[in-house]
Amino acid sequence: MSGTGLRELKRRRMYQEVSEIAVRLFLERGFDAVSVAEVAAAAEISKPTLFRYFPSKEDLVLHQIADHEEESARVVVAREEGVGPLPALRRHFLAGLAACDPVTGLNDHPAVRAFYDMLYGTPSLVARLHGYLERSETALAEVLGGGLDARLAAGQIIAVRRILAEENWRRIVAGEAVEDVRRDAEAAAERAFAVLEAGLPGLRRA
Repeated sequence: MSGTGLRELKRRRMYQEVSEIAVRLFLERGFDAVSVAEVAAAAEISKPTLFRYFPSKEDLVLHQIADHEEESARVVVAREEGVGPLPALRRHFLAGLAACDPVTGLNDHPAVRAFYDMLYGTPSLVARLHGYLERSETALAEVLGGGLDARLAAGQIIAVRRILAEENWRRIVAGEAVEDVRRDAEAAAERAFAVLEAGLPGLRRA
């Protein structure tokens, strides 16, 4: 591996390690009860170094879902020949439900529950999520061709994914088992993407 590749690998490891330390402290004591200085001390780095990696305290948490920020865009780019953007996104979301991917809301593992309870229960993190969604929309709009029509389509698609996940999560938090929610979640996803395809016929085709 080249020197540049090694530096990038070390940088990514640092991001992940510091984020995991921070999330552990936040879950143990509460997001607002832990200072950035305490996170830096636990990670054995200086506070200025921490801020070079994470511009805000909230970013320490959101790094855990950062890989999903451009997920929809990646799905569209990587779709098979002859498959339209919306069918590819529908298939991907259904596969996520089958795998109990936390991003679909269909996961009741205690560690996942604790993380998302903190995420949705902390106002500053919820506010920061808006930026995450905006960046997801922007990335998807770019691969859909850019321009106003692409932005309008991306906004609808990201909103549908978010609402489906939030409904699944609401039912899990209410105490329903994953397997009891799964069938309704799959049917809801099929209906939602059918509505998208009806309103965005250009994205049904490759």
